[in-house]
Amino acid sequence: MSGETGLKPLVTTVFVPAAIFGIGQGAAAPVMALTARELGASVAVSGLIVAVVGLGAVLGDLPAGRIVARFGERRSIIGGSAVGATGVLVCLLAQTPWMLGIGALLTGLANAVWGLARQSYLADAVPIGLRARAMSSFAAMWRLGFFVGPLLGAAVILVVGARGGFMVQFVGVVLSGWLMSRVPDPPRRDPASVRGHATLPSILRRHRRLLATLGAGSLMMGAARASREAVLPLWAAHLGLDAAQVSLVFGVGAAVDLLCSYPAGHFMDRYGRRFIAVPSLLVIGVSYLALPFSHDLWSIGIVAVVMGIGNGVIMTLGADIAPPATRAEFLAAWRLTHDTGMFAGPFGVGALAAVVPLGAAVAAIGGAALLGAGLLFRFIPVYSPWPPPPVAEPDSSPLEKQEA
Repeated sequence: MSGETGLKPLVTTVFVPAAIFGIGQGAAAPVMALTARELGASVAVSGLIVAVVGLGAVLGDLPAGRIVARFGERRSIIGGSAVGATGVLVCLLAQTPWMLGIGALLTGLANAVWGLARQSYLADAVPIGLRARAMSSFAAMWRLGFFVGPLLGAAVILVVGARGGFMVQFVGVVLSGWLMSRVPDPPRRDPASVRGHATLPSILRRHRRLLATLGAGSLMMGAARASREAVLPLWAAHLGLDAAQVSLVFGVGAAVDLLCSYPAGHFMDRYGRRFIAVPSLLVIGVSYLALPFSHDLWSIGIVAVVMGIGNGVIMTLGADIAPPATRAEFLAAWRLTHDTGMFAGPFGVGALAAVVPLGAAVAAIGGAALLGAGLLFRFIPVYSPWPPPPVAEPDSSPLEKQEA
């Protein structure tokens, strides 16, 4: 069975909803910091409000594994979509920076549950030989939406103002949630497993070495990728660009990100995860270091393009190392490392911007990305053809056994 044929059943049930969800996320991403500024927040506080989305994801990761394991992917997506839609409405109606922050927190909580549910679904439903292509195709469709979102958002912003991006996001969250809710949960390969008895603390203890090494690289990648949503709008505002121009810059970067997605999955299935993961963070790190040298719409657009070339592989890595018996719970712990980075990155930008020039804060994120590239190079296991050797213990992952 070819990769393309094997992925066709997922087109209307998974990939199209991902594109719609991405449209909403892409439309809202450039305007969160700008709305905070419009409400009177300083540059530092605006960066912190963007970081609150990541904080919500971190807090959401704590219960998300148990929620998905107990209620299944379908019902988890329905609940996550309802919370996400509420959060977007709060952002849309916010009258103070603190109210905007509450909406951002709710959005992050919903993204944690929604993201874990879709990752767990693909890990269960797709053969391991197609896993990277499935995950990358999913990411490509999300990035297609993230490319269209800022362009659509820019058009709406011109009519109704900066909060038009939140209007597009609300429609995207509701529609994508409805489409994904029609998908039945995949049959469990381990119905009598210990799923119901695993807790996040026990997973963290059991896999502490893996999470402290490879997970640290995941954290750095999360920080590097999430910081774009704070850094690009704030730097563009520093240069005097308006909200519509910022949306266009995001759209250009998202287009390059989209073009890189499926080829990245193909190369990962063929040559291994390290082949893409390490260059990804190197490229992102260099782009952050270059951003302070941009001085107009065209130069910041070039930096956004370079950022788009960096293509993360965290979803695939997490699915690879997740023990089948406790997949949802382990993925919650794995996503906690990445989402902690997604919170820490924008938070660090906002905190540093309060005491040093914005350009220095941007350079610090670039340095963190380069450090993450080194960690991934060191700790991603050497690629070997699938299928991996049989797993003797239900609570150990193939890659941990390979390291033993």
